[in-house]
Amino acid sequence: MNGPRLCPPRYATPRTPSRKTLGGAAAKVAEKLGLNLMPWQRLVLDTALEVEDGMLVYREVIVTVPRQSGKTSSLLALILTRALARPDQRILYTAQTRSDGRRKWFEDWIPVLQKSEFADHFKTRLANGDEALVFNNGSRQGLIASTLKSGHGAVLDLGIIDEAFAYHDARLEQALKPAMITRSQPPHSGAQLWIVSTAGTVVMSPYLWGKVESGREIAAAGVNKSVAYFEWSADEDCDPADQEVWWDCMPALGRTASVEAIQADFMSMDLHEFMRAYLNMWTTISLDPVIPIKDWMELAEPSLITTGIAPITLSLDVAPDRQSAAVAASGRLVDGSMFVEVVEHRKGTAWVVPLVEKLVEKNNVNAVILDKIGPAGSLLAALEDVHVDVECVTAQQLGQSCGLLFDAVVEHKLVHLGQPTVTAALDGGAKRPIGDGGWAWGRKNSGVDISPLVAITLAHWGGVTLGPVGSVGAWDLNEIVDKLRKQKNDEAVAANEEPPYVTPEERVALNPGGVTFVPL
Repeated sequence: MNGPRLCPPRYATPRTPSRKTLGGAAAKVAEKLGLNLMPWQRLVLDTALEVEDGMLVYREVIVTVPRQSGKTSSLLALILTRALARPDQRILYTAQTRSDGRRKWFEDWIPVLQKSEFADHFKTRLANGDEALVFNNGSRQGLIASTLKSGHGAVLDLGIIDEAFAYHDARLEQALKPAMITRSQPPHSGAQLWIVSTAGTVVMSPYLWGKVESGREIAAAGVNKSVAYFEWSADEDCDPADQEVWWDCMPALGRTASVEAIQADFMSMDLHEFMRAYLNMWTTISLDPVIPIKDWMELAEPSLITTGIAPITLSLDVAPDRQSAAVAASGRLVDGSMFVEVVEHRKGTAWVVPLVEKLVEKNNVNAVILDKIGPAGSLLAALEDVHVDVECVTAQQLGQSCGLLFDAVVEHKLVHLGQPTVTAALDGGAKRPIGDGGWAWGRKNSGVDISPLVAITLAHWGGVTLGPVGSVGAWDLNEIVDKLRKQKNDEAVAANEEPPYVTPEERVALNPGGVTFVPL
């Protein structure tokens, strides 16, 4: 194991030297538990437990660090310090679920407490649903679930929401904070809510993401009251494989975690999972992209000229919140490979139908495709009003389109322009199951606007499966009749028969001196 290095936080509420702190008491408690606090742990406890006029300065403490950093031992030292510093303290702890909290309680905390010199200062209550550490001075630490009704009680001195990335909303915080009001003034020392976690995804962890965004602003502004924020994480543009990045954001590296162990996990984990767990980076989705970004970028040809390729397939898609939409095109190059591109991707939806109408009028378009069950389905009537014929895909075809795009990328049968909007959608696009083992792009569980991705997927499917079957064009009743008559005439000529639909002039030319009646 390489020796430890200093690892300053990326964001941190500044320590106010003029204030007293209970951080030293927490360090002594940790020492008696057999735990030597690392610099990052001491920094957090010293600042978060600052006292002014006998009251804790910070009512809310947010700590986000990589996994395996010593978060559990910090919380145990915090709980014990608060429980023993004053009598009758009420402390509640929760993890992702009550069972997770109970497991941490039994496997990580109680064994350490029972082996320490504090063993005679508490008793354990083990009844399922009423677990608690009951201290001789009347203090009590219990567990709570993450349900809507959990946490409601008379008083609370310390609430801890651990693994906060698992929470979708603030319901638990809203339940805990009212119980802290009476403890936030003398003669009490002040109530605190601690929110502790590693990073999540913006879509799946909106509660924690809101805390992170606000906390970064607070820390950057140097605010030193009410809310304390601490974050150890890697920069968004870093190389996750670079060990120097690890040293810069993992405060336990070289102390309780080895480079070799981290390297082993890096090799075995999904990249996105590793980035969240060990670099404390926010990713767009939980797992790695469905289509590897590396494979996708290998097919990029930014200088590709698609003008004049015919026929082309158009498609469109709309984001679920209708804040943006995308129109895409696909066609076949002279070497037989398919190309895809996003023609337009911008805010709103009002521009979509006029653009599609114009593209159909100016180009040889063999199909315009959309998923009428999805958000783009609302534009179907408007497209029909301007006489644009639309091909609506079924759920089965939607699944086929995703499979075709995936295969085309991994088999290098596709080229594209390397547009950033598509790369971003691929990076944040998640899939959802459909049918019997199939999948399609999932709008709800994706971390970004995937309308460009859905659009190129449908365009590619149309280009491959529909083929060059002719132009759909803008149509009206007369155009439909003309097309039907031309088709009948072509069939008659092919069969060496007289075309049934001809003008009088054509009839005379075909039958000099004959009947000039033209059938309808």
